[in-house]
Amino acid sequence: FFFSFLFSGRKAHIGHDTWIGHGALIKPEVTIGHGAVVASGTVVTKDVAPYTIVGGNTARLIRRRYSETLTERMMELAWWDWDHARLREGLPDFRSLSAEA
Repeated sequence: FFFSFLFSGRKAHIGHDTWIGHGALIKPEVTIGHGAVVASGTVVTKDVAPYTIVGGNTARLIRRRYSETLTERMMELAWWDWDHARLREGLPDFRSLSAEA
């Protein structure tokens, strides 16, 4: 209880469809955008944009996962908000189509 009281107001926000490597440190009040990749051992002190790859101490942009246009499309798609029925319906497309399709 005491521990959660001390840190309850200072949380990091992790988006959906993200990957965070082993030993990465994410400071409180930082947002990791949807689809972002944080490399192992990275120290994240500032917000990470959606669908980007960051690494280092402190985190710096390595590259974008997708073009800005495709990133916008992925954010609009927001498949992580779909209900289970819609996910099951779309599963064949997820398995067979590329992100650019």
